[in-house]
Amino acid sequence: MSYFGKNIRKIRNVKKLSQQAFAELFELKRGTLGAYEEERSEPRIETIIKIANHFSITIDDLLTKELTVNKLLKFKDDLALQGSFSKEEFTKIPCITPKTEADYALYFDKPHFIEDLPKLHLPINPDKKYRGYLISNLEMTNNDKAYCPKDVIIGEKVETNDITKTENGSLVIVLLHGKVLFRKFYHSSANITLQATNSNIDDLEVDPTEIKELWKVCYTFFKRLPDNHNVEIEQKLNFLEQEFMKLRQNFK
Repeated sequence: MSYFGKNIRKIRNVKKLSQQAFAELFELKRGTLGAYEEERSEPRIETIIKIANHFSITIDDLLTKELTVNKLLKFKDDLALQGSFSKEEFTKIPCITPKTEADYALYFDKPHFIEDLPKLHLPINPDKKYRGYLISNLEMTNNDKAYCPKDVIIGEKVETNDITKTENGSLVIVLLHGKVLFRKFYHSSANITLQATNSNIDDLEVDPTEIKELWKVCYTFFKRLPDNHNVEIEQKLNFLEQEFMKLRQNFK
């Protein structure tokens, strides 16, 4: 009989750690930890080793003996013993990567799939829905400027009913049938145009009903430092482009 589940529950109580805090400490899901404590699941050997090493417990004691409170209080791990610190939680943002992009197009509406995506941790509003995207191509690049591979963008969720209210010229992460794209967004009375910065990529005209998800880009993390002068020029050009699109719509 293994005492692992009973012992880690006792360790948590003595160290004043919630299931979530304990799980994150050892890169586990809270539900997985709960299954260990309730003896519904057996841990991997690497998990046992991590926990034993962290608290300076022998693996034999952790698995084969019911640990006493007195013994637990002698374990190292000063941080947990203090019990008075306040742990700051950053917002966790699921991120689409080149490896997960194809599967995302299939399983974007499956909570368990979203939960398993890599996470970005940022100090931003936790009440909003975000999606990260790791750029892997040159479709939004012009002469090595703007967005390049390895840059990361963060988009805020645009609800289906509000897609056509998105401002022209906005940068968006968009999910269509079978693919995820990073584009500039323009809309007219009938269709939506998704435009790449790279002049070799044709504009894509789509019906609003074809869009399964839309995330308006609100944060960008460049792998390299951008040239401030070029950024200012790009912003001005983007403004002029938006104004031109408005004029073109007025003359239709």
